[in-house]
Amino acid sequence: MNKIKSLLGLAALTAASVSFSAYANETITVGATPVPHAEILEAVKPILAKEGFDLKITEFNDYVQPNLAVSDGQLDCNFEEHEPYLKAFVKERGSDLVNVGGVHIEPMGVYSKKIKDLKDLKDGATVAIPNDPTNGGRALLLLQAAGLITLEDPKSVTATPLDVKENKKNLNFKELEAPQLPRALDDTDISIINTNYAIGAGLNPLKDSLYIESSDSPYVNIIVANSKTAKSAGVQALVKALRTPEIKKFILDKYQGAVVPAF
Repeated sequence: MNKIKSLLGLAALTAASVSFSAYANETITVGATPVPHAEILEAVKPILAKEGFDLKITEFNDYVQPNLAVSDGQLDCNFEEHEPYLKAFVKERGSDLVNVGGVHIEPMGVYSKKIKDLKDLKDGATVAIPNDPTNGGRALLLLQAAGLITLEDPKSVTATPLDVKENKKNLNFKELEAPQLPRALDDTDISIINTNYAIGAGLNPLKDSLYIESSDSPYVNIIVANSKTAKSAGVQALVKALRTPEIKKFILDKYQGAVVPAF
């Protein structure tokens, strides 16, 4: 009888060990733009390690490739976009990417090397904005909020320069890939830049921007996965870890309001 009990005990211990180690070496692969996404992911690594997950981060300098990599299964998920961009991407590409959870907001800002205040913007000035539908529309909404233009549909998130109804300063719009916008500051009067690219170029959104989105911006940056990986233990653990008090403190301390937690 004692022998049977010992064997049963050993079996139970072995089963527990297998259950515990099921995720011990599990790897979560995630694509991200360098700043602030990859930095935040680096901060979350120790939290995930305690849960038995190894986070592998692949950095990208655009928004399209990370989505393609997740869509075809090369990566489990990505962290680099907001919901309006994801919806536009899915509509255009027909992929099954889904929003798994929101993490933070990066207020978009207006920057310039030629003026210190938007009131000094000259008639006929050149304005650089992102060339993708959602960020381009977002930039135009920001210019509208700053009082520089009026849109046909004042709430359209996919507006283009063709949708500008009133343009008192006769602004000339130059549409560029989002990563190029910081470099365009030398050749434009103002550039509307996503915070991740602004920070990456050494710009402080709170100090260097001439105008910035309010903190209640709807453009929350999210974790994106395909319909299969979205339900995986690894991706769910990543979202949970990104919403811990430790990560909230990290975001607040490191970015000083230029990046705002959304949880």
